[in-house]
Amino acid sequence: MTSTPDAGDRSVVPWMVAGAAILALLLLLVWHFARNANPAQELALKASRVDLVGRMQLALASAAEAEKSAVLAITDQDSQTFADQARAADAEVERERQELGTLLARGGTQREKDLATQFSRAFGDLQRIDDEVLRLAVQNTNLKAYALAFGPAADALAEMDASLARVVARHAGSPDAKRVVLLASGARIGVLRIQTLLAPHIAEESDAKMDRLEASMAREATEVRKDLDALAALPALKGDADLAAAAASFARYGEVRARILALSRENTNVRSLSLSLDQKRKAMILCLDALNALRQAILEEPIAGVTYGRPVSPR
Repeated sequence: MTSTPDAGDRSVVPWMVAGAAILALLLLLVWHFARNANPAQELALKASRVDLVGRMQLALASAAEAEKSAVLAITDQDSQTFADQARAADAEVERERQELGTLLARGGTQREKDLATQFSRAFGDLQRIDDEVLRLAVQNTNLKAYALAFGPAADALAEMDASLARVVARHAGSPDAKRVVLLASGARIGVLRIQTLLAPHIAEESDAKMDRLEASMAREATEVRKDLDALAALPALKGDADLAAAAASFARYGEVRARILALSRENTNVRSLSLSLDQKRKAMILCLDALNALRQAILEEPIAGVTYGRPVSPR
């Protein structure tokens, strides 16, 4: 026989439901007031997060300044010093990023955590670009190429020119004077043309344009060798010491030019500057935008009984 609750039992059920609801409400209130029992502590936690974001912004700025200095430095030692400073500042940002992640895990909103994740992705890209920029910057191959072009190469050219000038002067009254002047002038002008193409090659970013410049240099070098060989074939210049010195200077010039072109092809200064002004700048903007948004989100996070970062509305 199935029993049914009597009237007394049925009257107890609503009270049990009401009691459970009241108990749940009390627990919710206890949790709420316990969570907000110490606004000063929550305010301090918020201030810590804001301070960390500010320190990350400053460290990013320091890293960017050191990176630019590494790219623009004119010696390997200075480039390396600034590159080390940039890497140290990037490492500081990474330490602060991890510390901020810990604080956000303890008390950050989902919006703040999403913005922190957004920054982490942007900062990862920035670090990848920085690594490449700094790796290139410390090599200074373009600067070394310039130093060779306007140092040893220019010296060899000057020595060759002086030797050929002596050859022309010594044979000014000979039957071959006109021929000597023509050939010597051709060699002197040809090597000067090669020299004028070196600087554009060193500054050039495009491999195709460098190919064309090198082809022009090769043609000029062929003509210079032909002029020197034609001079050496003249009976009056057989065994001429100045002509031999000119030929030796041109050979040395060719060796230096080969080193210049190899360094220029590496193009580390041009490439690092291009990366710094393009990809690095764009990645930096994304990082700073994420940090600015994160800072604002933290400031706008409400704390019961406390206003922060905005004026109190009058009642």
